[in-house]
Amino acid sequence: MFVLSLVTLYLGFTLLASASPLPVFGPLERNVANTNVVQNSLFSDSSSPTVLSLARRFNSTGSSNVLKFDQARAKAMQQRGRTDQDPSSAADASVINVDATSQAVSYVVEVIIGGRTCWYHLLVDTGSSNTWIGADSSNPYVPTESSRLTGDGFLIQYGSGAVVGYEVLETVIIAEGLVLSGQSIGVAVYASGMAGIDGILGIGPSALTRGRLRVQMQISANTVTDTAWYSGLLDARVISIFFQPSNTIDSKNGELTFGGIDKTKFRGPLHYTPLTTTGPTASFVGVMQTIVYGDESNVVLAPSAGILDTGTTLILIAPDAFKRYQAYTGGVPDDTVGLLSITPDQYAKLRTLVFIIGGVRYELTPNAQIWPRALNEALGGTSDKIYLIVNDLGSMSEGGMEFINGMSFLERFYMVYDIAGGQAGLAYTQYTYADIN
Repeated sequence: MFVLSLVTLYLGFTLLASASPLPVFGPLERNVANTNVVQNSLFSDSSSPTVLSLARRFNSTGSSNVLKFDQARAKAMQQRGRTDQDPSSAADASVINVDATSQAVSYVVEVIIGGRTCWYHLLVDTGSSNTWIGADSSNPYVPTESSRLTGDGFLIQYGSGAVVGYEVLETVIIAEGLVLSGQSIGVAVYASGMAGIDGILGIGPSALTRGRLRVQMQISANTVTDTAWYSGLLDARVISIFFQPSNTIDSKNGELTFGGIDKTKFRGPLHYTPLTTTGPTASFVGVMQTIVYGDESNVVLAPSAGILDTGTTLILIAPDAFKRYQAYTGGVPDDTVGLLSITPDQYAKLRTLVFIIGGVRYELTPNAQIWPRALNEALGGTSDKIYLIVNDLGSMSEGGMEFINGMSFLERFYMVYDIAGGQAGLAYTQYTYADIN
């Protein structure tokens, strides 16, 4: 019944949009003429990367939301990846029933859509590519003179819920000097499981937009990064992410950089590794990785494909790998939050967890492997416990996606998503070894 209602709503608003008398334009075309019009009318040349502040928010509505949400998201992403590899399995991806009702932790940026007073807090997501607003009914979309209906609708299933709405072409101001004209965005008329945010800023691979629209189902829409690149606003088709680990509820200690890297945010060399090109991870920012506990004699995860994902909070690994990690650490599942809990004595003996990506070792110290203890209660736990941030992916290893390195990993390293080069970069930061948790 829920699926039928969603589809009915979806089709209804698609027809409404199609019947609108407003002018209808297609996606921003990838041609020089269109690019020049946009560039001359709205912007000046941008010769340096554009940097946005990235903030973390807690939206927990109950115990165990972080783990449940991450596992539900992982399941949805695996299914999406398999669907991209085998379109005949699309019917199986229609609905994923989960217990999580909202995302517990969000990493958000503020952008302007439409009028210059219309600010929206959007979750930064490398695991999706559609940008949409309307999740918070108290901050609705306000059409402007630049608004144009496309005649299309959209339906997206996430691990935490679903969103249905219609597409418009609108002016999106990501930051000073990064003004996007005619950007395709979604306006939600129904959204569930998105508490505390206005929508999503999708910065993942363009192919993830395919199949999300009602009319142009087989066409990939331009992401915000695509539009900025084709409009001549970026020197490089690159997105970089930095976030300083924090033990406070709401912290604004991060950066999202369009068009380049910020060399002040990392230490030492920036190493790149090719993105995966096969299996479900090929639809995302996928890399190959090995994990060892302490040294190479204690293998947690053999060489496997997985993804780097800003929309996931924890580090999730395949069930067999998780069992090995649990055995090495002695962690016991906590009934309240679902994470592994260890004693102070076990914490004192905890060894470094080493992630080997592209032949480079990235070390997650014992302190980096635990949830910030000052935030235990925000997680739904108790203040005197020690929780580990590595957990079970919640699906079988043969799914082809055997790990997700979420923000608990990315907070300790500088990440670069090189779209044009088909590679991901990682570097150490001054906070890699910080004892902040």
